[in-house]
Amino acid sequence: MARISLEQAAAWCGGRVDPKYARVTFEGANIDSRKLEPGQLFVALVAARDGHDFIPGALEKGAAAVLCNHADGDYPAIVVEDTRIALGRIAAGLLKQMDAKIIGVTGSVGKSTTKEMIAAVLGTTYKVCKTPANHNNDLGLPAAVLAMDADAEALVLEMGMSHFGEIEYLSCMAKPHIGVIINIGTMHIENLGSQEGILRAKLEITKGMDEDGKLLLYGDDAYLWGAKDSLQQPVSYFGTSAQCAVRGEDVRQTPDGIEFTVAYDRRAFPVHLPLEGMHYVSDALAAVSVGLELGVSPENIQKGLGAFQTMQGRQEIFQHHGCTVISDCYNAGPESMAAALHVLGNRPGRKIAVLGDMLELGDHSQTAHTQVGQLAAQKADILLCFGPQCAHMLQGALQSGMTHASHYTDRDALADDLLKLAQPGDVVLFKGSRGMKMELILEKFTAGTEK
Repeated sequence: MARISLEQAAAWCGGRVDPKYARVTFEGANIDSRKLEPGQLFVALVAARDGHDFIPGALEKGAAAVLCNHADGDYPAIVVEDTRIALGRIAAGLLKQMDAKIIGVTGSVGKSTTKEMIAAVLGTTYKVCKTPANHNNDLGLPAAVLAMDADAEALVLEMGMSHFGEIEYLSCMAKPHIGVIINIGTMHIENLGSQEGILRAKLEITKGMDEDGKLLLYGDDAYLWGAKDSLQQPVSYFGTSAQCAVRGEDVRQTPDGIEFTVAYDRRAFPVHLPLEGMHYVSDALAAVSVGLELGVSPENIQKGLGAFQTMQGRQEIFQHHGCTVISDCYNAGPESMAAALHVLGNRPGRKIAVLGDMLELGDHSQTAHTQVGQLAAQKADILLCFGPQCAHMLQGALQSGMTHASHYTDRDALADDLLKLAQPGDVVLFKGSRGMKMELILEKFTAGTEK
């Protein structure tokens, strides 16, 4: 982790520091005084609660200094007009000093998994740092950067968004050498209007890239393929289509995982992924493409992907009192919900889908939930769904001939019924948007089966 002086940080963000505190240093930053660690910079945000009210507590917990709008006392502080913008500028200043290749990753579905796969591949050859879970916005990403090792050789930064301008801000902060876009789905379509709008928002990743920075796009996505002629940066495609520079061929799901052949530049090598679900192939090919771009050998690419494990909350599969549980509670959209149902459908045994609302779909919500219900009727034996929009999911399932489907507005009622229904040998999928907190139903289910 880099040690930064207040004098240096103030120069990067245009802030003011009392000269007697200019040489005070900090390591890392935190916007939450409850989670602050000694030696960090406390960032006083002005939001629903004014972060300046928590400065005394942060100093008591060992904050090295404070980033604030005004300092009401004698303590080490950088005074700025906007602490949120200043945090980003400090991170940008640090990134300019680091001698590391920066990879920015975005997309509608699977960007966290792709980020992890890229880090796994590059980690076989370079010292790698990556953004942790949830650190993909204008606060999380700069805080993650300030916690990274100063001698890192490659940084893998996930970039999320729900509105126009957000990825442009992150890109201009990070200035990635390589930009990766894995797909254009329907997440956040309520805010962006259409998939064309989502494409425009995702392509904002180019705004901070040099003209010679490399853009890696998923070639099986019609929106991304159609964007190639409008881009300034060099573009290369990965995917399973014949026109892609890095191709996945002979893709197959085996009992031990996914196997496919990577073909590129008249060369080829096999890859094994210890995962279930064909939707992971595009994520893996993105990681392969980044690895090849940065000189990672095929042997090390195989090694990195062969040992890959999913993140907590993202398609974790485990056995619990005779049931197979698929925990995929982190988030959901139409594309990821379909992928999870396909994984459920390929499993032996009676299949129970415990699904929650998919949020931020706007006018597309009713149709999307109805279609998921129709797919659930094909892939599951029982559907238990939670949330107001899931009324449409229920209708889709019933219209498709499903005989055991129920809709709930209460998590506890759903969990109670699931405990009565579930039997040894069943496969139970839990999935919904982050705001639906499907993990609470999972927790009650696992606790109930323990009893």
